[in-house]
Amino acid sequence: MYCRAMVAFGKKLKERQIQEWQGYYINYKLMKKKVRQYAQQIQVGTQDRRNVLKDFSRMLDHQIEKIVLFLLEQQGRLASRIAKLGEQQEALQQQQDISKLSELREAYREVGQDLLKLLYFVELNAVGLRKILKKFDKRFGYRFTDYYVKTRANHPYSQLQQVFKHVGIGAVVGAISRNLAELEDRQGSYLSIYDQPALPLQDPTIESIKAAVDRLSHSTNFLHFLAQHAFILQEELPTPVEEEVDDGRYHFISLLLNLANTFLYMVNTYIIVPTADDYAMSLGAAATVCGVVIGAMAVAQVFSSVYFSAWSNKSYFRPLVFSSIVLFLGNTMYAMAYDMNSIAILLIGRLLCGFGSARAVNRRYISDCVPMRIRMQASAGFVSASALGMACGPALAGLFQCHFKVFNITFNQETLPGWAMAVGWFLYLIWLWISFREPSHEKEASHMPKESNEESLQTDALENGLKQPLLISLEEKNEEENGDQEFDGSEEASEESRQPATSIASAYRLLTPSVKVQLLIYFMLKYAMEILLSESSVITTYYFGWSTTKVAIFLASLGLTVLPVNIIVGSYISNMFEDRQILLASEVMVLIGIVLSFHLIIPYSVAQYVSSGLIMFVSAEVLEGVNLSLLSRVMSSRLSRGTYNGGLLSTEAGTIARVIADGTITLAGYLGESRLLNITLIPSLVICISSIIATICTYNSLY
Repeated sequence: MYCRAMVAFGKKLKERQIQEWQGYYINYKLMKKKVRQYAQQIQVGTQDRRNVLKDFSRMLDHQIEKIVLFLLEQQGRLASRIAKLGEQQEALQQQQDISKLSELREAYREVGQDLLKLLYFVELNAVGLRKILKKFDKRFGYRFTDYYVKTRANHPYSQLQQVFKHVGIGAVVGAISRNLAELEDRQGSYLSIYDQPALPLQDPTIESIKAAVDRLSHSTNFLHFLAQHAFILQEELPTPVEEEVDDGRYHFISLLLNLANTFLYMVNTYIIVPTADDYAMSLGAAATVCGVVIGAMAVAQVFSSVYFSAWSNKSYFRPLVFSSIVLFLGNTMYAMAYDMNSIAILLIGRLLCGFGSARAVNRRYISDCVPMRIRMQASAGFVSASALGMACGPALAGLFQCHFKVFNITFNQETLPGWAMAVGWFLYLIWLWISFREPSHEKEASHMPKESNEESLQTDALENGLKQPLLISLEEKNEEENGDQEFDGSEEASEESRQPATSIASAYRLLTPSVKVQLLIYFMLKYAMEILLSESSVITTYYFGWSTTKVAIFLASLGLTVLPVNIIVGSYISNMFEDRQILLASEVMVLIGIVLSFHLIIPYSVAQYVSSGLIMFVSAEVLEGVNLSLLSRVMSSRLSRGTYNGGLLSTEAGTIARVIADGTITLAGYLGESRLLNITLIPSLVICISSIIATICTYNSLY
C-alpha cells in the first residue's frame, strides 16, 4: 500500500506536467527509488545514515539545480520577448500608430500566458520537493528536512529559495503589468502600477498571474488571511486551468443562513460572560462558578462537534433545525433558572446550548457546496461572523441594565441574555424553515475530483510511514519493484487507504510531529484567550470594582480588534515575513502578554490589566491565522474530508482548551479571589513556553 500510494502521487504529478518541459521537472520516481535503495543498503550494513544523508542531499541539490537553471533560461527568454515588444511599442508611439496597439496588447498577453506556464512549472516542482522530503523523513525516522532546509534555504547562493520564493519572476510580472497598463486607454492619465494607491488593472491575464504568484509564495490579502481562520483545506497540487463545474449545490440564502447561525452562536457564547458571576452569586454559588457556567457550553460542544460533523454527511438542513430548537430550549432554561432558583437548571441550559453548536455544519457547507471562485469570500464571511458575534455578545449584555417582571417571570441583566437569545433562535428557525434549500448529497461522490482518491493514497503513505522504516519485507520489495514498472495503484490499492479517517483514533494516527505542534499551539492560544475572557468579570470586579457595563465594553472592544488586526497582518505583515516567523513572534508576544498579566508586588492597575490583555488577545488572533494556515499545509489531505476531518480536530483541540480553562477558573476559585489571577495564568505560561520550544524544534519542517 505504501508503494502504491507513492506511485499514485508520482503518476498524478506526471500527468499534470507540461509535456514539452517534462525533462526539467523533479525526477520524483528516481528519488523514490533511491530512498528504497538506501533502506536496503542500511539494512544489510553497506551504508550508514550519515552517508545516506549526504548522498541524498547531493542528489536533491542536482535536481533543484536542474529546475533552477531551466527556470532562469525561460525567464531570460521571456525577458527577451518583452524587450523586443518594448521596442515595437516605442516605435508605434513615436509613429502614433494606434491601429496596431491592440495587436501589441495581445502579444504581451501571450507572454503573460507563457509566464503562467512557468509559474505552474515552479509550483509543481515545489510540491514535489515537499513530498519527497516528507517521504524521506517518514522512511528513515529522522529529520532530513530540518537539516536540508537549515543548510540550503538561508545560504546566500540558495537555489532552494529560487524554487520556493520564485526569485526573479517578480521582475517579469512587473514588466508585463506595467506595459499592459500603459497600453490601456486611460483618458490621459499618467498614473502607473507603482503609484499609491496603485492603478487598478483588470486585465484577466495579469489577474491570473497575480493569483499564481500569490499562491506560490503564500502571499495574502485581508480576505485570504481572514479566510484562513475558517480552516477549509484545499487540494495541494495545482491545476493548469481553473475548471469549475457548477453542480447546483450552492444557494446564496442557504450560505447566508449558515453565516447567521455562526454569528448567533458566537453571540450566544459570549453574551453571558459579563454577568455569569453575578448570576451564579444570585443563585447562592461562588462568583468563580462562572467558569463552570461559561465552560458548560464548551463541554457539550466537544461531543456535538462530532455528531454534527457526521450528520452533515447526509444533510445540512436537519442538523441546523435541530441546532436551533436545542439552542432555543437551552436559552429558555438559562433564563428560567433565576425564578426557579436552581443552579442545576442554569447549567443544563448552557449544556443544551453547547449541544446545539452547528459550527461543523457551517464550515462543512462552505467546503462542500460553495464554488471555488467565492469560497475564500465565504470563508472570510464565516470568520467575520464569528468575530462580530464575539464583539456583539458582551455589548448586548451591557445594554440589558433593567429589572422588571411579567407574569412572575423576571427580566434583568442576568436573565435577559437568555431571553434575547431564545427569541433570536426562534426567529432564525422560522427563517431557516422557509428559506433554506437542502443541497443534493447524491452528487457529492461525482463532485469529488478523481485525483482526490490518488492523493489520499500518497498522503496515507506519507503520514503513516512504516512502523519499522528500515526493514523492508519481501512483499513490500516486490510491490515496489512492480511499482517502478509504471504500476497504476489507483485502481487496486486498498479501499481503506482511499477513505477519510473513520475515527478520532485513526485521524490521530495521521498526525505528524509538525501537525501535533500546530494543534498544541491552537490549544494554547484558545486556553489563554478563554482564561482572559471568562475570568474578566471576576478579576475586574475584585481589583477595580467594575460594573457589568464596563466589563461588557472591555470585552466588546477586544472583539472589535479582530478585523482591524487581520487587515494589518493579512495585507502587510504576512507579505513581509514567512508564516513560521510570524508564528514564532506571535507566540513570544502571547508569552509577554501572559507575563505582564501577573499580579506580583506592585498594586494591580487598570492600565496593566488592559494593556496585557490587549497584547495577549491581539497576539493570539494573529497566531490563530498563521497557525491554521501552516496546519492546512502540513496536515494530511485525508483529513480534508469526512466526519473526522482536520477542521473537527482543530475544533476539538480548541474546545477542550476552553473546557480546561473554564474548569481551572472554578477550581482556582476555591483558593480565594485574591489568588485567582496568578493561579489561572500559571498553566497558560507553562503551555505557552512548551509551544514555543516545540515550534523551535519543528521550525524548519514548516518550510
